[in-house]
Amino acid sequence: MLYLTIIGGAFIVWLIFVLLFAPHIPYHIEADVDARSRHFVQVLESTLQTTVTHGNRVEVLTDGDQFYPAMLADIRSARESINLECYIFKDGGIARQFIEALSDRARHGVRVTIVLDAIGSFGTFRRVSRPLQDAGCRVEPYQRITWYRLGRLNNRTHRELLVVDGRVGFVGGAGVADWWVAGQRGKPAWRDMMARVEGPLVSDIMGIVAENWLECCGEILTAPDTFKPREARGGVSGFALKSSPADRSTASRVLFQTLVEGANESVAICTPYFLPDKAFREAFIRTAQRGVAIRVVVPGPHTDQRWVRLASRRMFGPLLRAGVRIFEYEPGMTHVKSLVVDRLWSAIGTTNIDNRSFEHNDEVNVVFRDAGVAARVLADVERDVACSREVTLDAWQQRPLWEKLIGGVAWILERQQ
Repeated sequence: MLYLTIIGGAFIVWLIFVLLFAPHIPYHIEADVDARSRHFVQVLESTLQTTVTHGNRVEVLTDGDQFYPAMLADIRSARESINLECYIFKDGGIARQFIEALSDRARHGVRVTIVLDAIGSFGTFRRVSRPLQDAGCRVEPYQRITWYRLGRLNNRTHRELLVVDGRVGFVGGAGVADWWVAGQRGKPAWRDMMARVEGPLVSDIMGIVAENWLECCGEILTAPDTFKPREARGGVSGFALKSSPADRSTASRVLFQTLVEGANESVAICTPYFLPDKAFREAFIRTAQRGVAIRVVVPGPHTDQRWVRLASRRMFGPLLRAGVRIFEYEPGMTHVKSLVVDRLWSAIGTTNIDNRSFEHNDEVNVVFRDAGVAARVLADVERDVACSREVTLDAWQQRPLWEKLIGGVAWILERQQ
């Protein structure tokens, strides 16, 4: 009996360690880089094992009243294939619109494949998947919760992706849920952003969707209606970047830190969860001390994760002293995940500035080297800053004692989130 108790205790300790922590790399750059240089492009392509493609058309869509109608319109126009991947797919009014549109296309012979994260869509997976499967859609859960997968329980697909007919791709922070259009519990709808992409980049986005489909059911997607020839549709240069803990040194972390430290003039970040580890905080401080104007927009009191906000605010002091400006968005919850550097580079996707995104989750970002796209994203940043309260060093130092005490014990979220 004692033997079994010891084994059981050891298992619980191991499980807690696996769930809460991951091996940590203190990232830093070898030498200064210039985000506007050709060398910088080469560094990103080589280090991230990606290629900047040219000839893309990009439309930045703000909030659910823009991106949901655009996504549904493309789904309803599909003729060959639809590939959808969501961390969140919650039953409700908007979900029913997606289910109806996807089911209709499947009944008309369109091949529909859907990956839903088993935890992100927990509680509604069966309700949303049954009518889809009845209509002929193929639906798979990502990382189903089973005893033999406990070691990967913390690895979720946080990717929010849609590819239609291999020609149109959507990437951004929003899943499928009513709170992106109507809010919840009397609160405003969430702020968010999606990018609609046409052109050569769509093939790369489709490859990322195919990766998770393969892991779910072992099928390698190869049909010609899924992967289309790379044809130019516009004048934007960019690349799609997948990131996964299987890569060990996660690509999203390399991307974000290299972009921040390569900045010469400005950095604008919007993120719902701002928990940079010590190495990344030092990168922010070094960049700000070089005279780069850094602005960070985070949720204010309407955050959906109050403990995370407290843990985040705990580390504001050194950043504020270095000149980083932090704005707390006040109208409601902001879930936007974007980064703009030097009014040239912009990244839109699912990656938060925290270790859950950098070390635990499968993530995706589309990254553009285009002043026009950067200006469009910055227009949203400026609007959000205008609706935010700036956190000053004096105000931060005078925050309530209870917040200081709780923030002091919330440090564990710096590694978990």
